[in-house]
Amino acid sequence: MSLTMIGMLLTLLAGAMSGNCMLPAKWVRRYQWENVWLIFSLFSLLVFPWVLGLSLVHHLPSVYAQLPMSAFAAPLLFGAGWGVAQILFGISVRRLGMGLGYAIIVGLGAVLGTLVPLFLGQRRLVSDSATTEVVCGVTVMVVGIALTTWGGKLRERSGMKEITGDVPASAYAAAVLLAVLCGFMAPMLNYAFAFGQQLAVQAVALGNSPVRAAYAVWPIALLGGLIPNITYSFWLLRKRDSWNLFRKAPRDACWPVLMAVLWMGAFALYGMSSVYLGTLGTSVGWALFQIFMIMTATLSGVLTGEWKQASRAASLLLALGMVSLIGATALLAAGSR
Repeated sequence: MSLTMIGMLLTLLAGAMSGNCMLPAKWVRRYQWENVWLIFSLFSLLVFPWVLGLSLVHHLPSVYAQLPMSAFAAPLLFGAGWGVAQILFGISVRRLGMGLGYAIIVGLGAVLGTLVPLFLGQRRLVSDSATTEVVCGVTVMVVGIALTTWGGKLRERSGMKEITGDVPASAYAAAVLLAVLCGFMAPMLNYAFAFGQQLAVQAVALGNSPVRAAYAVWPIALLGGLIPNITYSFWLLRKRDSWNLFRKAPRDACWPVLMAVLWMGAFALYGMSSVYLGTLGTSVGWALFQIFMIMTATLSGVLTGEWKQASRAASLLLALGMVSLIGATALLAAGSR
């Protein structure tokens, strides 16, 4: 089996885990959103990245000690920007509805997360034909995302009142701008990984394999994302006085921990797959990760009955979107060879 195929299979598994990482939240009984999010953030952004880093990267403290402070700036700052985007995502979807909010944020995040590393860090290392295939793949991916979210929006309309129907025009425009801002910031976690490779290079210099060395980046990048997420959770816990739910429903804590296992596991696999995918690992790999995440999340929705009452038009748009995403996968795979 080729290294590219191994990378794609790992990315597929990562997308499946990421696309379903919020599923355990359905079984939370008493916790409010902020209770769930605080536990999820602490485990996914602090505990698990450091456990994986210290377990898999030999001499991790020495790796960090031998690097200048400037090497940590990019992954920390980009990680913090992504952390803010996590909060804005929830607000945007609440104001715009899942259909439009998801289309803007995921679409922009997928495009920028793929093309920025490509043109700022990898363009000189790949041929013009490979670049063309990647750009075409991204274009088809955007079409697939648009069709899928359009179908999802029609499904929502058939089952409930349109979320934004009574929102004033000025508030709606502000919500769209907020979603666009979130879309620009959402791929910053990939920037943190792509532009934090000095940490991985240093880990290789100290005897780690490239696959293991990738785990040296995540503790720093995700530490940046931890700060805005726990700050927002603490603010909501205080505002809503929901601290006592931790004591009243301790069993609910199991579900956000499971969410964190799935989420961190997905990004750990994505880090490995980027190595196997070669030069374009952090650009093509990101696009494939987004595609597989959307496809598996949608498939889970179909299997759990979310599309049972959908109209024929909604189902057709969903099918066309899935076909487009499969086509985008083929183009991106060709560009990564």
